[in-house]
Amino acid sequence: MGAGPDVAALRATVRGVVLEPGDAGWDEARGTYNLVLDQRPALVVVPADAEDVAAVIRYAGRYALRVVPQRTGHNAEPLGDLAGAILLRTDAMRDVRIDAARRRALVGAGAKWADVVPPASELGLAALHGSTPDVSVVGYTLGGGLGWYARALGLACNSVTGIQVATADGVLRWVDPDVEPKLFWALRGGGGNFGVVTAIEFRLYPVTDVYAGVLFFPWERSAEVLRAWEAWTRTVPDEMTSVGRIMQFPPFPEIPEPLRGKAFVLVEGVFLGDEKTGARLMEPLRRLGPVLDTFATVPPAGIAELHMDPPQPMPYQGDSMVLADVTPADIDRFVDAIGPGSGSPLVSVEIRHLGGELDRVRRGSGALSRMPGGYILFGVGIAPDPASVQAVRQWLATMKESLRGQAGGLYLNFTEKTVDPAQLFPADVYQRLRAVRASVDPRGLIRANHEIPAARG
Repeated sequence: MGAGPDVAALRATVRGVVLEPGDAGWDEARGTYNLVLDQRPALVVVPADAEDVAAVIRYAGRYALRVVPQRTGHNAEPLGDLAGAILLRTDAMRDVRIDAARRRALVGAGAKWADVVPPASELGLAALHGSTPDVSVVGYTLGGGLGWYARALGLACNSVTGIQVATADGVLRWVDPDVEPKLFWALRGGGGNFGVVTAIEFRLYPVTDVYAGVLFFPWERSAEVLRAWEAWTRTVPDEMTSVGRIMQFPPFPEIPEPLRGKAFVLVEGVFLGDEKTGARLMEPLRRLGPVLDTFATVPPAGIAELHMDPPQPMPYQGDSMVLADVTPADIDRFVDAIGPGSGSPLVSVEIRHLGGELDRVRRGSGALSRMPGGYILFGVGIAPDPASVQAVRQWLATMKESLRGQAGGLYLNFTEKTVDPAQLFPADVYQRLRAVRASVDPRGLIRANHEIPAARG
């Protein structure tokens, strides 16, 4: 880095790994989950522990660099150009401690849900994890955390009980409802704008088994099945969280042969209850005659791969929108736009059922206290080259336009494009978040994927 920052001094300060452009391992370390992106930071640091994180922040402050914390690199596109930034990869900080008696988990910033869900499941406990085991616990939770138990138990951020965070002054802090409550509030749903989280503690729930699975139907029946699913969602209890989805499986060898290269309309669901009740709930959809039915009673760890998200990085484009509601006419427009016969290359387009606990504001909730709307839309397409990037973006725009009449806002974790962050929160919440940012990072040393600017004056 020439006459700039003293990289040798940083290497002497931290126990972890410091990489410059050209070093062995540089390209791997700067990579992200979306292979379309080409992250080029000034430095990459892989901290060994929380003290390393604090030391990197102090170093960055001395040399007018910014700090970008990252684990798996999901939703990295809104970060933009990383010139003049230290990419802080938390991969090595994977400690997981489960206190079964207290029903709490304390996990490091590098932990993925795959590090937490299986050991908790063995103890008869469940975390409010996401739809893939390969996503970061911390990143997922700071952005809200919309998982398989959401309609019954709410967002993951509102089950957080304490957070260790290194703020822009390079100080490690423990925040909870009684210690720095404003910062604790902002971190739960406000994203990574307020410091580098080094550990997070959250509630676990007593769940020994769930009734879960996928119903696969012929692709050509997309409108019929999704209309039936929409009507069915009006009848189910909060303990049932489900997704209506159209999938076009690519012909990749790692995909099981019965699905490889084929297209289906799916209903995925997880029921927090017994098999008899769950089977009764699923009966209206089963009567439609699925070609494959995987519903069964499984432990919490058994739903980790239910959503069939790819575990390895891939080149893609994705987009999303919260929906106020969905009607049969909306379903027809949606299927006409991106379903059979449309020519859509999108690998997956889904509508998730919200409501239930997601629509209730509880005392002590974080910045994302509830999810507006009755459903949420998300689509993704593979984009291995610049031409396909543009094509997929256009199809995603077509997907959203088909349901534009139900547009109900954006959800931070599903928003994979740069947007005005004010669109992600109610106006009063956004102003509170800006005030907290001003109190802990007025100069903007920490950089998040959806950056909330500090309030002025």
